[in-house]
Amino acid sequence: MANSSHELNYVTANRFYVEIESSISACFSECQGLGVTVKIEKFSEGGVNDQQRVLLSQAEFSDVTLKRGITNDLTFWNWISQILSDVGKNAKQRRNVNILLFNQAGETMQCWTLIGAVPISWKAPTLSAESNTVAIEELTLTYEGLKIDKTRSGGASILSGRDSAGYFSSN
Repeated sequence: MANSSHELNYVTANRFYVEIESSISACFSECQGLGVTVKIEKFSEGGVNDQQRVLLSQAEFSDVTLKRGITNDLTFWNWISQILSDVGKNAKQRRNVNILLFNQAGETMQCWTLIGAVPISWKAPTLSAESNTVAIEELTLTYEGLKIDKTRSGGASILSGRDSAGYFSSN
């Protein structure tokens, strides 16, 4: 019998970057909320008392919150500011966002692509004269879809817009 070895590469959660439209946009100190939940509907079938039926419905993607030390770079404020000023035309402000996780050797271990992401919240840091901690800004994104890839090094772009079905492409 052959002895098969399944080696898994575990990585620390502290080496990640965020790409927007193919370029590294910022180093973040924290990324929260990546996830998907498939909605379900359960019902009982008459006469079948030892089982239930489970119907799968649409996926619901959780919002992602990115946190970073505030700098003089206004990229994220400018992005949400465009949303505020062009409420009826916000499809133009959607971006594919890559969250890249690296190992200690600098190799991409995983890439989460948020398809058609748009900012829905931006928070300035709490300011206190008595504090000596880094001022942290937060950006919360909602998105239309999620792709996960082990080998992608980035480059997601939606400059071509939506496909014929109305969805943003991650290619």
